[in-house]
Amino acid sequence: MKKIFKVTGKVLLILLAVIAAFLLVMFVYNQIMLKKEAVIFENPPVGQLVEVDGHNMCIYTEGEGDHTLVFLSGSGISSPIYDFKSLYSLLSDDYRIVVVEKFGYGFSDVVEGERSISTILRQDREALALSGIEGPFILCPHSFSALEALMWAQQYPDEVEAIVGLDMAVPQTYENYDPDGHSYDMQYLLIKALRLSGICRLFPDDVLLYTEGLTEEDIQTFRQIMYARLLNETVLNEGNDIPEVSSQIMNAPQPDIPMLLFVADGGEADVDLWRRQTNDFVLEQVNASVVELDCGHLVYDFEQERIAADMRVFIENLDA
Repeated sequence: MKKIFKVTGKVLLILLAVIAAFLLVMFVYNQIMLKKEAVIFENPPVGQLVEVDGHNMCIYTEGEGDHTLVFLSGSGISSPIYDFKSLYSLLSDDYRIVVVEKFGYGFSDVVEGERSISTILRQDREALALSGIEGPFILCPHSFSALEALMWAQQYPDEVEAIVGLDMAVPQTYENYDPDGHSYDMQYLLIKALRLSGICRLFPDDVLLYTEGLTEEDIQTFRQIMYARLLNETVLNEGNDIPEVSSQIMNAPQPDIPMLLFVADGGEADVDLWRRQTNDFVLEQVNASVVELDCGHLVYDFEQERIAADMRVFIENLDA
């Protein structure tokens, strides 16, 4: 029996040594590749870098038209420019497309300091101004960015023509939100560990990226952004004031603008609660409607044809 335990112990030690060696090799390889790939953040292949608060922020524009659509990503989206492309590429023939990459996202810098929603809004507005992009805007927020969009419409009504929600959260979603202990902490930590160790480089594209409509060059750059920026500290620090902002938005006069809210089937949450909260929010608005979709949370990647068509009708009615 002792001999069996001794052999088993040796096997386990060898196995642990192999795993440790593998992790070390992946970590070193990842660090080498990150240094080589850093050039994309110094000279992005797309978008324009502007200096906000002493750091570089990326603003992407495409197309022309009488309406300017500003896309605001949800939390943790590593590359908004490439992630939204499957949708905005269907609209850029008729409208001016703008994608804002907040600090910590895409080609924008990873920064320290507080990441309140009011700070994010101030920085986004400043970046647009520095890029020469003027309102009024049709804000197109996904998920968490809805709070920024609603605050924008309430505080700067002359700058917001309408809101198109891409399965956006509503203030009621965060009534019981705990910024210090939300349910995604362990998931975030696991993904962060996969990025820091370099193991995420071993995953196939379809696990971490949505690549429809992207060129091979786009996909390669998308990968490099993800390897360097996925769930970095800037992203993890944002939104600590969500409960206060949600309450502020609910208690302030609702923005007097048209809204079109696309809502997913709630696959990542309680579908009935998610949709009920969205519909309850719409009832409180002056001019808002809901389109329910049978797809996951990244609606712009799953139902982009439907969304683009409905957005065109919605925007045409703004001019009526």
